[in-house]
Amino acid sequence: MVDTALLAPHLTNVLGDAFIPELPNHYRGKVRENYDLSDGRRILITTDRLSAFDRILTALPFKGQVLTQTARFWFEATKDICANHVLEYPDPNVVVAKRLTIMPVEIVVRDYMAGTTGTSIWSMYKKGRREMYGHRFPDGMRENQRLPTPIITPTTKAFDAGHDEELTAAEIVGQNLLTRAQWDEVSDKALALFARGRSIAAERGLILVDTKYEFGFDEAGNILLADEIHTPDSSRYWFARSYPERFAAGERPESFDKDFVRSWVTARCDPYTQDIPTIPDDIVLQAARVYIEAAEAITGQPFDVPIEVTPVLERIRANLAPYFGK
Repeated sequence: MVDTALLAPHLTNVLGDAFIPELPNHYRGKVRENYDLSDGRRILITTDRLSAFDRILTALPFKGQVLTQTARFWFEATKDICANHVLEYPDPNVVVAKRLTIMPVEIVVRDYMAGTTGTSIWSMYKKGRREMYGHRFPDGMRENQRLPTPIITPTTKAFDAGHDEELTAAEIVGQNLLTRAQWDEVSDKALALFARGRSIAAERGLILVDTKYEFGFDEAGNILLADEIHTPDSSRYWFARSYPERFAAGERPESFDKDFVRSWVTARCDPYTQDIPTIPDDIVLQAARVYIEAAEAITGQPFDVPIEVTPVLERIRANLAPYFGK
């Protein structure tokens, strides 16, 4: 377990903003800062911002580095299944990637009857739905029950702060979002990626419950994996050892509890209509520790908290200097 005392000196050394004026074509996302270079490459800087309720709550020490390095582990572990957008890693928080045309369909693979969002299968199932995303589910299923086989539950890709909408394979092809050949290929790749992820997670004593993939097309029309893969932000993991007993008892499976920041906020305000109160240092440090421990458990690799406190943006600027003016 990571001692929060080791994290405390880094409490204020967080990457809340990654604007670098020497880099061109800046675009700010909720968590990532993007720069498009003239030669077709894209620089993606993962900040330490923690996003929820469609707003930024706080910044957690090392969160951006943890997500970047976790995705790196999985990109390298799955590149034989699907090529990805990565070209190089000039900094622990940074990916230099091929610029892709992002697919207008978001691919979510699910292995369990779980979820809390409006597009999750459990949310719809408990309201009486039995046909979802082109799949039919029997009566009598329980929350957190494993499905007979992993399924894809695609949604529209909301590019302009809209809401994702449920889709079926027939609708994707019928609406010309993808061709039949493209849909067949991306479906096969997504299920193969999930199978690899599930297998490696099982070796770590974890269950890969569900995950979100983002794919794009390169200039030749090839399908590549983009964004991130199997990180704590894009995937749900449970601990395998305690799952059978908790499921039998109707209890929530044991997981990496990142939601306590959200819980702390919702206990004190309506985050959609009111100002977010300042989140205490101890909550921030606990959340940072959970991200680090999740990454260590998922990848099987240790995360070394540095002794010296080097300003994150200063380090990133130095490592990205060769790209200035590109």
